[in-house]
Amino acid sequence: MENSLPDIKSMNKTELTDFIKEKGFPAFRAKQIYDWMHVKLVKSISDMTNIPKDLRQYLENNTHWIAVENLACQESKRGDTKKFLFGLDDGNAIESVWMKYKHGNSVCISSQVGCRMGCTFCASTIGGLVRNLTPSEMLEQVYEITRATGERVSNIVVMGCGEPLDNFDTLIKFIDLITNADGLNISQRNITVSTCGLVPKIRQLADYELNITLAISLHACNDEKRRCTMPVARSYTIAEIMDACRYYFKKTGRRISFEYALIEGVNDTKEDWEGLSRLLKGENAHVNLIPVNPVKERDYRRTAPENVAVFQQMLEKNGINGTIRREMGADIDAACGQLRRSYEKGLKENTEKG
Repeated sequence: MENSLPDIKSMNKTELTDFIKEKGFPAFRAKQIYDWMHVKLVKSISDMTNIPKDLRQYLENNTHWIAVENLACQESKRGDTKKFLFGLDDGNAIESVWMKYKHGNSVCISSQVGCRMGCTFCASTIGGLVRNLTPSEMLEQVYEITRATGERVSNIVVMGCGEPLDNFDTLIKFIDLITNADGLNISQRNITVSTCGLVPKIRQLADYELNITLAISLHACNDEKRRCTMPVARSYTIAEIMDACRYYFKKTGRRISFEYALIEGVNDTKEDWEGLSRLLKGENAHVNLIPVNPVKERDYRRTAPENVAVFQQMLEKNGINGTIRREMGADIDAACGQLRRSYEKGLKENTEKG
């Protein structure tokens, strides 16, 4: 059920200051509240100890305070990956992943509950889109992981459940808040946003001239093959996506990353690496090869490691920069949406038993 009260954690500093002043409180209190929310990462309004009781009471009674509930956490055997299941205050659940690298800690967050894009290799789309997340719900994934691990997050990937550009305004607000110098102050250059290829939104994002990395979920080298696994390909051709990517590069100077999930017998043949090489020749691009994570509801199998290596080598031979994504968390429901699906299945079974 939608809450009509103002969501102060989704407000930028100017909006929060205006809100506090309108309610008859001193403007400087907004700076203190902002600091408690976005730097100290408090779990509740009552934790804001230097805020007067009357103001705390007002906020508790007249605003919508967003804080996710940590429902479950799976940790990989190597200890370098943790997958979190977070509960929202409307009963829905979302997933986020924490990954430890030598260069710092990365988190992969969700932008929607479910997804309407329908990609057949992704568990997030099973059941469709439930709703968009708010900026505060996107922030809280980062904040709760920081609280739970006790470690700073240095890189953010918006590549979890949902299509970020399908929740465009929220995404822009989230980026503004997470990179704010008075908040966690994460560099735009350390943020990656993934899209399945919503062409008008790619162009709209380019016009903001942000320093973030754009990642295109490509997964095929031609439209016919792409339409078999990605319904969005019926709306936007690869040629249209490439034109939008060139526009993005022109506006931002940021190299495009192309995500390519390798599925055995589907998109991992000689024809595929040759086609991908032709497609990206001369582009300011990088290919991120991803052995597809098995999804229980699908029958796809991941390409064998030796064939993944060959695919990468042949791209390099053809002048296309490509890397194989380091496999992390395969033992903990790593495929996007799997943990949420398991949780929802358990709730349904318990309800039926009850």
